[in-house]
This record gives sequence, C-alpha cells and structure tokens, in this order.
Amino acid sequence: MDVHEQRVRFVVEAAQKGQPLSALCAAYDISRPTGYLWLQRYRELGVHGIAEQSRKPHHSPRRTDSTLERRVVEVRLRYPDWGARKLQVVLARAGVELPRNTIHRILLRHGLVREQDRRMPATQRFERAQPNELWQMDFKGPKGWPHPVGPLSVLDDHSRYLIALADNGSTHGAPVRERLAEAFTRCGVPEAILMDHGSPWWSTPSPLGQTRLSVWLMRQGIRLHWSGIRHPQTQGKVERFHGSLQRAWERRGMPQQNRQVWLDAYRWEHNHVRPHEALGMQTPATLWHPSVRRYDPDPPRWEYPSGAWVLKVDCQGKLDIQGAKWKISRALAGEWVQVVPVEQRMLVFYCASLMRELNAGTQRSTIVERWIPASLPHSKL
Repeated sequence: MDVHEQRVRFVVEAAQKGQPLSALCAAYDISRPTGYLWLQRYRELGVHGIAEQSRKPHHSPRRTDSTLERRVVEVRLRYPDWGARKLQVVLARAGVELPRNTIHRILLRHGLVREQDRRMPATQRFERAQPNELWQMDFKGPKGWPHPVGPLSVLDDHSRYLIALADNGSTHGAPVRERLAEAFTRCGVPEAILMDHGSPWWSTPSPLGQTRLSVWLMRQGIRLHWSGIRHPQTQGKVERFHGSLQRAWERRGMPQQNRQVWLDAYRWEHNHVRPHEALGMQTPATLWHPSVRRYDPDPPRWEYPSGAWVLKVDCQGKLDIQGAKWKISRALAGEWVQVVPVEQRMLVFYCASLMRELNAGTQRSTIVERWIPASLPHSKL
C-alpha cells in the first residue's frame, strides 16, 4: 500500500473498534503516538488531513537577507531570460556571493520563474518491490513521429519490462482499451497503474477526472494513480524509456511502412537483450513474470466485503443517503459503490478505489485526490 492508502485503512479500522488501538498500531507497524496523530488529523480535517504533510519549517532564521533578495530581483528584472547560474556569475562580479539554489529559491518566492521551469529534481525515488504491483503508462511525444502523438508505452515499475509498445496514432479511448485488453490477456492484470493527466484516462471537465477507460480499468480491480501535475519525473521510468526509444529510431532509422513491426522488435530487444544499468546490467525479462491476476473481458459486478453498505449511483451521478442527495460522479451513473462510515464522515469506494469523502456535519462531498503528488518520492529511473 502507498502511504495515503495505509492511513485511510488504519483510520477505518480504528473507527470500527474491532481491536485495541495498540494492537492495530502494531499491525500497521506504527507507534501509538503516530496512530493517535492520524486519528486526530482525520477528525479535524478528514482524508486530506492524513495525507503526507510538508516538512517545510514554519520559520527560516537562516533565510537570505532582504537586501540581497532585492539585489537578486533587480538583476533578474534586468536580464529576464537568464537563469540562476548566469545570475550567480553576474552577482559575484558585484561582490554578492550566493549559491545557485539560493538564487533560484529567491526567484521562485518572487514569482520570477516560468511554470515550465518549476519542475523539482527527482531527489527521492521509488520502486515497487514486485513485478506487476505498478505499471506506468504514457504516450510518447510526437517528435520524429508521423502522427500527432507517439507510441503508447506500458512499463512495469519493478522490472522495467515493456508490457506494450503500440502505434495507436491517436489518444482515443477505444484503441487504447484494445491494446490494454491484449496486454492483460498476455501478461495478466496489474495491481495499479500510474498515468499523467492526459487523454484518454483523464478528463478535465469531469470532477473526478474519470473517463470510460478509467472506469473500465477500475472494474478490473486496478487502483489508479496519477502523477503530480506538471511533474513528469513521477513517471521517471517510462519517460526515461521514451528517451532511449527516441535515440534508437534517430540513429537506426524508422521504416515508413510497418512501423508496428519495428516497435514489436524493439520491445523484444528491450526486454530480452538490452542490459539495464538500474538492474545491475540484467535484462527486464529476468526479473519480470506474468501477473497471477487473470483478465476477464466481461467482469461481473464488483464483490464488496460481506455485510458492506452498498448503494447504486443514480443517473445524475448522485447517492441518496437517508433522504440527502450526495454528488459522486456522472461517470459512475448506474454503478454500485461501497459507503464506509467513519465517525461523522462517510468514505465512498468504487471497486478498490476511494472516490469521495462525505461530511454529514458540513454536508460537503469532497473529491479524494488519487494522484502521486510531487512531494512524494519520484520514480527510480
């Protein structure tokens, strides 16, 4: 489980009081003070309160003097197209010695860095412990490709095994679902998939970002995660693979016809021949195995736990609970969801995914974020 999911499950079990809190803390391998802290944060702020908190200090006694900050800002305004490295040299000529990172942070505080330059470096990294715990999925950019979008890539997070590499030609949902169904038949179904905020697995107009494709994936019991907004480093492995793919077709050449044949051969080479430095020069195929979870093209209705409180979302995407209408999502119209009461709140799950938090006290229905934020560890390349 990721950190957020672990804390949600802990709070649910603690509210049900099925076992002493000390025993529950031991089961989750946390201390009792930590358990009480999670409960307190949940009671005060709900699900968002138990998310990973920023470790930024409330006070910064060593913050750069305001006079030096003004000097940095003045030079930046004079040379608005220069970055921190060049500004550092110019400031040093005037006797102002500041580290490059300090100059960059000053520029950030004063809103002098463009949005596209605000990406954080991947200083922390993650890697799933077993194959098929998490797949990363993304379209390659169109550079050098004869379509508006490059190939669709699906990569196993643990082994870097390339599950799929497909010349779809577009981001339409139907062909992506077709490719995924073929991959699930051949490789089994993963526990979770990590994607960006792009079509066809994310819809900006939808409050929960859900599309027909994402609902279909959840019906397979797959937990969905999205990378941090404007933070491709979260999908570091598939992004790194796209760089290797780009170099390969630039240096080897790409045939004008039968491009899928070339991609299939490259996928086999990547999995079985190419040594990978992050794997100790082993090939992905030596570390990967098919998932034991088999694909069902027409899955039955999701089986929630015995005795669970299960309700059907109406045609307007709402739930009727004790005479009150709660907004859930139009994408889930006609679907069955599980409602889990936790003190004054109710958690709404669709299949294995937590979707919304309902607060009976404030009458608010809150979307539960399911993307991996930039503050959490990044993908290990």
